[in-house]
Amino acid sequence: QVQPVESGGGLVQAGGSLRLSCAASGRTLSRPAMGWFRQAPGKEREFVTAVNWSTGGTRYAVSVKGRFTISGDNAGNTVYLQMNSLKPEDTGVYYCATGGRSLYTEDYVYWGQGTQVTVSS
Repeated sequence: QVQPVESGGGLVQAGGSLRLSCAASGRTLSRPAMGWFRQAPGKEREFVTAVNWSTGGTRYAVSVKGRFTISGDNAGNTVYLQMNSLKPEDTGVYYCATGGRSLYTEDYVYWGQGTQVTVSS
């Protein structure tokens, strides 16, 4: 399945945790990165985190570093986003993307439909 499919969103209280999953197979040798992005109401989509399956490297937005963790299965077809110590400002639609060239280029080829995360105060 090339088109990413996200799951695991929901409503959680501040300080709680959620784990998002993304199933996809859009990565290739030249495009090994998978990432998570989010979009809050009235705001532009922003980068959250990414993983490069070729190097094992990861990158996090400053706002989530230390609270969120990206991981995946050995085949690189499923990526997870463990979100801890959630804050109301983490609320938004979370999108999974695959087929990126690197951790730092946001040129992903495939995008999921998104899953809603709502953090109540």
